Amino acid sequence: MNRLILRYGTPFTIVLLAVFAWVVVRRILDGGLAGIVPLAVTAAVVWLVGAAVFLSVWPRITVGGVKRALLRGGLGGGPVAVNTLSVAAASPAQAAGAGGILATGTDDLLYLAGWLDLRSGPRVLHVPAMDGRYYSVQLTDPATGWNVAYVGTRATGSAAGDFLVCARGWHGHEPEGTTRIDLPHHAALLIGRVFVAGEDDRPAAHALATQIRLTPFGAAA
Repeated sequence: MNRLILRYGTPFTIVLLAVFAWVVVRRILDGGLAGIVPLAVTAAVVWLVGAAVFLSVWPRITVGGVKRALLRGGLGGGPVAVNTLSVAAASPAQAAGAGGILATGTDDLLYLAGWLDLRSGPRVLHVPAMDGRYYSVQLTDPATGWNVAYVGTRATGSAAGDFLVCARGWHGHEPEGTTRIDLPHHAALLIGRVFVAGEDDRPAAHALATQIRLTPFGAAA
Protein backbone atom coordinates (compact mmCIF):
# COMPACT_ATOMS: atom_id res chain seq x y z
CA MET A 1 0.00 0.00 0.00
CA ASN A 2 2.74 2.48 0.94
CA ARG A 3 4.65 1.81 -2.27
CA LEU A 4 1.54 2.35 -4.37
CA ILE A 5 0.86 5.68 -2.65
CA LEU A 6 4.47 6.82 -3.07
CA ARG A 7 4.47 5.81 -6.72
CA TYR A 8 1.04 7.03 -7.81
CA GLY A 9 0.14 9.61 -5.15
CA THR A 10 1.34 12.67 -7.10
CA PRO A 11 -0.27 11.85 -10.48
CA PHE A 12 -3.49 10.82 -8.72
CA THR A 13 -3.59 14.15 -6.87
CA ILE A 14 -2.96 16.10 -10.09
CA VAL A 15 -5.77 14.25 -11.88
CA LEU A 16 -8.13 14.80 -8.94
CA LEU A 17 -7.40 18.54 -8.82
CA ALA A 18 -7.81 18.80 -12.59
CA VAL A 19 -11.24 17.13 -12.42
CA PHE A 20 -12.27 19.41 -9.55
CA ALA A 21 -11.12 22.51 -11.49
CA TRP A 22 -13.08 21.36 -14.55
CA VAL A 23 -16.22 20.89 -12.45
CA VAL A 24 -15.81 24.37 -10.91
CA VAL A 25 -15.41 25.99 -14.33
CA ARG A 26 -18.50 24.18 -15.66
CA ARG A 27 -20.54 25.28 -12.66
CA ILE A 28 -19.47 28.91 -13.13
CA LEU A 29 -20.32 28.82 -16.84
CA ASP A 30 -23.72 27.23 -16.19
CA GLY A 31 -24.87 29.16 -13.14
CA GLY A 32 -22.40 31.84 -12.19
CA LEU A 33 -20.62 32.04 -8.84
CA ALA A 34 -23.73 30.91 -6.97
CA GLY A 35 -23.46 27.56 -8.68
CA ILE A 36 -20.22 26.68 -6.93
CA VAL A 37 -21.42 27.35 -3.35
CA PRO A 38 -22.92 23.86 -2.81
CA LEU A 39 -19.84 22.35 -4.42
CA ALA A 40 -17.51 24.32 -2.15
CA VAL A 41 -19.46 23.28 0.96
CA THR A 42 -19.43 19.64 -0.12
CA ALA A 43 -15.70 19.78 -0.88
CA ALA A 44 -14.97 21.32 2.55
CA VAL A 45 -17.00 18.65 4.37
CA VAL A 46 -15.38 15.84 2.40
CA TRP A 47 -11.94 17.33 3.03
CA LEU A 48 -12.46 17.63 6.80
CA VAL A 49 -14.01 14.18 7.18
CA GLY A 50 -11.44 12.60 4.88
CA ALA A 51 -8.54 14.22 6.74
CA ALA A 52 -9.88 12.96 10.09
CA VAL A 53 -10.32 9.44 8.73
CA PHE A 54 -6.88 9.50 7.12
CA LEU A 55 -5.14 10.62 10.33
CA SER A 56 -6.94 7.87 12.22
CA VAL A 57 -6.43 5.02 9.77
CA TRP A 58 -3.04 5.81 8.22
CA PRO A 59 -0.89 4.80 11.25
CA ARG A 60 -2.63 1.42 11.39
CA ILE A 61 -2.02 0.89 7.66
CA THR A 62 1.68 1.79 7.79
CA VAL A 63 2.56 0.01 11.03
CA GLY A 64 0.35 -2.92 10.01
CA GLY A 65 2.27 -3.18 6.74
CA VAL A 66 5.57 -3.37 8.59
CA LYS A 67 4.08 -6.01 10.91
CA ARG A 68 2.99 -8.22 8.00
CA ALA A 69 6.35 -7.88 6.24
CA LEU A 70 8.20 -8.65 9.46
CA LEU A 71 6.17 -11.71 10.41
CA ARG A 72 6.36 -13.09 6.86
CA GLY A 73 9.99 -12.45 6.02
CA GLY A 74 11.72 -10.87 8.98
CA LEU A 75 14.70 -8.68 8.18
CA GLY A 76 15.88 -11.02 5.48
CA GLY A 77 16.29 -14.16 7.55
CA GLY A 78 12.82 -15.67 7.20
CA PRO A 79 9.54 -15.38 9.12
CA VAL A 80 9.64 -14.08 12.68
CA ALA A 81 7.32 -15.28 15.43
CA VAL A 82 5.38 -12.80 17.53
CA ASN A 83 7.30 -11.67 20.65
CA THR A 84 10.68 -12.55 19.18
CA LEU A 85 13.29 -10.34 17.56
CA SER A 86 14.83 -10.57 14.10
CA VAL A 87 18.37 -9.24 13.66
CA ALA A 88 19.46 -8.19 10.18
CA ALA A 89 22.51 -10.01 8.90
CA ALA A 90 22.94 -7.76 5.85
CA SER A 91 23.39 -4.01 5.66
CA PRO A 92 20.58 -1.88 4.18
CA ALA A 93 22.67 -1.37 1.02
CA GLN A 94 22.96 -5.13 0.60
CA ALA A 95 19.23 -5.61 1.27
CA ALA A 96 18.09 -2.81 -1.07
CA GLY A 97 18.19 -4.98 -4.19
CA ALA A 98 15.72 -7.39 -2.68
CA GLY A 99 13.24 -4.60 -1.91
CA GLY A 100 13.05 -5.50 1.77
CA ILE A 101 11.90 -3.28 4.61
CA LEU A 102 15.54 -2.38 5.32
CA ALA A 103 16.00 -0.65 1.97
CA THR A 104 15.68 2.83 3.51
CA GLY A 105 18.05 2.20 6.43
CA THR A 106 21.57 3.51 6.89
CA ASP A 107 24.66 1.31 6.66
CA ASP A 108 26.25 2.56 9.88
CA LEU A 109 23.45 0.94 11.88
CA LEU A 110 22.54 -2.70 12.36
CA TYR A 111 18.79 -3.23 12.66
CA LEU A 112 16.57 -5.56 14.65
CA ALA A 113 12.79 -5.68 14.90
CA GLY A 114 9.89 -7.61 16.34
CA TRP A 115 6.17 -7.47 17.01
CA LEU A 116 5.01 -7.36 20.63
CA ASP A 117 1.68 -8.86 21.68
CA LEU A 118 1.12 -8.51 25.41
CA ARG A 119 -2.34 -10.06 25.67
CA SER A 120 -0.84 -13.11 27.39
CA GLY A 121 1.15 -10.95 29.80
CA PRO A 122 4.18 -8.66 29.99
CA ARG A 123 7.49 -9.34 28.29
CA VAL A 124 10.98 -8.65 29.59
CA LEU A 125 13.24 -6.80 27.16
CA HIS A 126 16.86 -7.59 27.99
CA VAL A 127 19.75 -5.51 26.67
CA PRO A 128 23.45 -6.32 27.19
CA ALA A 129 26.14 -3.90 28.26
CA MET A 130 27.05 -1.88 25.20
CA ASP A 131 30.30 -0.40 26.59
CA GLY A 132 29.52 3.04 25.20
CA ARG A 133 28.37 1.84 21.78
CA TYR A 134 25.29 3.71 20.56
CA TYR A 135 22.09 1.69 20.39
CA SER A 136 18.38 2.37 20.65
CA VAL A 137 15.18 0.36 20.85
CA GLN A 138 11.93 2.16 20.09
CA LEU A 139 8.43 0.90 20.83
CA THR A 140 5.80 2.21 18.42
CA ASP A 141 2.07 2.24 19.13
CA PRO A 142 0.26 0.77 16.08
CA ALA A 143 -2.90 2.79 16.77
CA THR A 144 -1.20 6.19 16.51
CA GLY A 145 2.18 5.54 14.93
CA TRP A 146 3.84 7.37 17.84
CA ASN A 147 7.03 6.11 19.45
CA VAL A 148 5.79 5.76 23.03
CA ALA A 149 8.99 4.50 24.71
CA TYR A 150 12.73 4.27 24.13
CA VAL A 151 15.47 2.10 25.56
CA GLY A 152 19.01 2.99 24.54
CA THR A 153 22.17 4.96 25.04
CA ARG A 154 20.47 8.36 25.15
CA ALA A 155 17.38 7.30 27.08
CA THR A 156 18.61 4.68 29.57
CA GLY A 157 22.40 4.49 29.18
CA SER A 158 24.67 1.78 27.81
CA ALA A 159 24.71 -0.56 30.84
CA ALA A 160 22.98 -3.95 30.75
CA GLY A 161 19.36 -3.89 31.84
CA ASP A 162 15.99 -5.60 31.95
CA PHE A 163 12.80 -3.73 31.09
CA LEU A 164 9.35 -5.05 31.98
CA VAL A 165 7.10 -4.09 29.06
CA CYS A 166 3.44 -4.03 30.14
CA ALA A 167 0.11 -3.28 28.50
CA ARG A 168 -1.96 -0.48 29.97
CA GLY A 169 -3.73 -1.49 33.18
CA TRP A 170 -1.51 -4.46 34.02
CA HIS A 171 -1.07 -5.03 37.75
CA GLY A 172 1.37 -7.51 39.16
CA HIS A 173 4.67 -8.01 40.92
CA GLU A 174 7.58 -6.24 39.27
CA PRO A 175 10.84 -8.18 39.64
CA GLU A 176 13.62 -6.38 41.44
CA GLY A 177 16.13 -4.85 39.08
CA THR A 178 13.69 -4.32 36.20
CA THR A 179 12.46 -1.01 34.84
CA ARG A 180 8.79 -0.89 33.94
CA ILE A 181 7.59 0.41 30.56
CA ASP A 182 3.83 0.92 30.15
CA LEU A 183 2.39 0.82 26.65
CA PRO A 184 -0.97 2.43 25.77
CA HIS A 185 -2.23 -0.80 24.14
CA HIS A 186 -1.47 -4.52 24.15
CA ALA A 187 0.62 -4.42 20.97
CA ALA A 188 3.68 -2.54 19.74
CA LEU A 189 6.22 -2.55 16.93
CA LEU A 190 9.76 -2.81 18.29
CA ILE A 191 12.64 -1.49 16.18
CA GLY A 192 16.24 -1.53 17.37
CA ARG A 193 19.46 -0.01 16.05
CA VAL A 194 23.07 -0.78 16.97
CA PHE A 195 25.94 1.38 15.73
CA VAL A 196 28.39 -0.19 13.27
CA ALA A 197 31.76 1.55 12.88
CA GLY A 198 32.52 -0.29 9.65
CA GLU A 199 32.33 -3.67 7.96
CA ASP A 200 35.08 -5.01 10.24
CA ASP A 201 32.94 -4.00 13.22
CA ARG A 202 29.74 -5.61 11.95
CA PRO A 203 30.35 -9.04 13.59
CA ALA A 204 30.84 -7.39 17.01
CA ALA A 205 27.72 -5.26 16.54
CA HIS A 206 25.75 -8.31 15.41
CA ALA A 207 26.88 -10.28 18.48
CA LEU A 208 25.58 -7.52 20.75
CA ALA A 209 22.33 -7.13 18.80
CA THR A 210 21.52 -10.83 19.13
CA GLN A 211 21.76 -10.43 22.91
CA ILE A 212 18.86 -7.98 22.84
CA ARG A 213 15.98 -10.34 23.42
CA LEU A 214 12.41 -10.70 24.64
CA THR A 215 11.42 -13.27 27.24
CA PRO A 216 8.02 -14.02 28.85
CA PHE A 217 7.43 -12.45 32.23
CA GLY A 218 8.75 -14.84 34.88
CA ALA A 219 11.03 -16.77 32.49
CA ALA A 220 14.76 -16.86 33.00
CA ALA A 221 16.55 -14.05 31.22
